[in-house]
Amino acid sequence: MMRSIKELIAKNREYITKDGNIVFPAKAASEAGCSSSAPAKSRKRVHLLALGDVGGTVLLGLKLEGGDILDEIGIYDLDPRVLRRYEREMNQICFPDGRQLPQVMILEEDQLFDCDMFVFCASRGVPPVGATGDVRMAQFEANRGLVELYAKAAVSAGFGGIFAVVSDPVDPLCKAAVLAGLPQDRVQGYGLGVMNGRARYFATKEEQFQQYLTEGRAFGPHGEDLVIADSLSHYDDSCSRALTERTVKSNLDTRADGFKPYIAPAISSGALSLLETLRGGWNYSSVFLGNDGKGAFLGCRNRRSGESLEEIQLEDLPLPEKLFRRIENAYGNLCRIK
Repeated sequence: MMRSIKELIAKNREYITKDGNIVFPAKAASEAGCSSSAPAKSRKRVHLLALGDVGGTVLLGLKLEGGDILDEIGIYDLDPRVLRRYEREMNQICFPDGRQLPQVMILEEDQLFDCDMFVFCASRGVPPVGATGDVRMAQFEANRGLVELYAKAAVSAGFGGIFAVVSDPVDPLCKAAVLAGLPQDRVQGYGLGVMNGRARYFATKEEQFQQYLTEGRAFGPHGEDLVIADSLSHYDDSCSRALTERTVKSNLDTRADGFKPYIAPAISSGALSLLETLRGGWNYSSVFLGNDGKGAFLGCRNRRSGESLEEIQLEDLPLPEKLFRRIENAYGNLCRIK
């Protein structure tokens, strides 16, 4: 018997099925607790908080790849020297023929939420090189207060865009933002894209994993409970678990060589996935399967649609029993994080 991701959705959560996808329909702005969205624009504004290693790299990716969709990128950081540096350097990047790239603008703090997407890249607790174990969860306590602070500020500002979390640990921080008052369908977490990227990397190197390139999927958190499926149609549990282990430990290999593994996450999970979200394209990111603050965010393949990207669609393909049990276990562990 095949299973479905629908089985993990809260029983009191409204959804429909359409074209083989699970759809969380749009809510009216008043019901969602945010200001009315402006009419849809073909070009979007993204505002980015914090320009550390991750934020600076996300910004570079948005600048280089966002010319088709971004009108401007606003940046904010507590260090004015950092802001001046990135405004100067990013706006000196251009093609030889001068074709359009989004402008980078320095923001005042009260302008942070005047945008279509707010990207949270702030972090207080980045583990040093040499740290062992699941370093992402070590950051939770340090970063939870930060995300709550900005989530409450977004609510006060009547923010109606997408509150995108890139800082680790992505999924628990997303829930913290919802518990701080943001509508559950306007928060999204960006950590799974790089796990798909790492799985594809190993699939190109080892023949036993090659099915992942055409039939594989990634589910779950950006961390120890990650679930990689080598194939949905010909699922091999042993092979999938081996590929999952390679994928999870890849960042530890980079740390063992003396480097912080932030480039691939900032581009694959961050810039490229953020842009695909704004384009209405399929991407790997985390969405809330619970309701009324209960439940958790789970990473899966999804996309947004509707005039203001207010409708969320989750891919709903049949899941083999063993694969579903792995996803169910990951989701249960996320639900238990307080």
